[in-house]
Amino acid sequence: MDTFIVKKVLNNNVLIAKDRAEEEVVLIGKGIGFHTKKNAFIHEEDVEKLFVLRNQSEQEHYKRLLPDMDEKILQAIIDSLDIIRRKSNVSLHEQVHVALTDHLLFAINRLLKGMEMKNPFLTETKALYPFEYEIAAEVVDFINQTLDIDLPAGEVGFIALHVHRAITRMGVSDINKYARLVTTLVGTIEAELSIKIDPDSIHYIRLIRHIRYTIDRVVKDEHVDEPAKIAILLKQEYPICYNLAWKLIKIMQQTLKRPVYDAEAVYLTMHLVRLTSKYE
Repeated sequence: MDTFIVKKVLNNNVLIAKDRAEEEVVLIGKGIGFHTKKNAFIHEEDVEKLFVLRNQSEQEHYKRLLPDMDEKILQAIIDSLDIIRRKSNVSLHEQVHVALTDHLLFAINRLLKGMEMKNPFLTETKALYPFEYEIAAEVVDFINQTLDIDLPAGEVGFIALHVHRAITRMGVSDINKYARLVTTLVGTIEAELSIKIDPDSIHYIRLIRHIRYTIDRVVKDEHVDEPAKIAILLKQEYPICYNLAWKLIKIMQQTLKRPVYDAEAVYLTMHLVRLTSKYE
């Protein structure tokens, strides 16, 4: 366990300290700076909730956020991050910690100014990342109760993406790109089949998750075997769904800049066939 020497108390929740290697770190924890003096020792195991920022650029970014943060808001954000850490059972990477702190502060301040940002990918996010969405919903509920505010439902989706990033260590730009891709693919399916899929239906959830796992396999270059006889049958019996599947595959290839194995078209066709049977 690390031992830190306090160099400066920024507020009740944030300290500047040095670790055993004499490297500067930012220690963040609820009440960690209360009655703490310069040159005091802090043992990591003695702190119930502690986040350590070692990266210099992340430190500077975080410290720039502090002047805009009310103490009560900061405490609520720190507790929210701890909820995410406990529920996801992963340690939050510095970039995720700072990015989510930045987002939460911006969202709260925006709400207090009477501004609301719409989330165009809320439905897709809920279907794509149900575990992360559940954690995010608890965070929003906690913040709303603690600060007596009413963050909109769209914030659950935004925070869920940050939680997903924390769990997978995936870049936020990639996460957003995949969410947009899913939206495009669903829109293409609805347009080509002349249907409107109920976003609250089990059919929508199944479709979204199938697309998500397809994208995951493509990104990871995972090969799946092609059932040749089934492919021939689907092409003959369900040409509309088969051709649509290939159209979706080409959209994926163009967006992801990666090849997609032929077998994915077969499994996607099977899913489309099942989907269309629900709307006949």
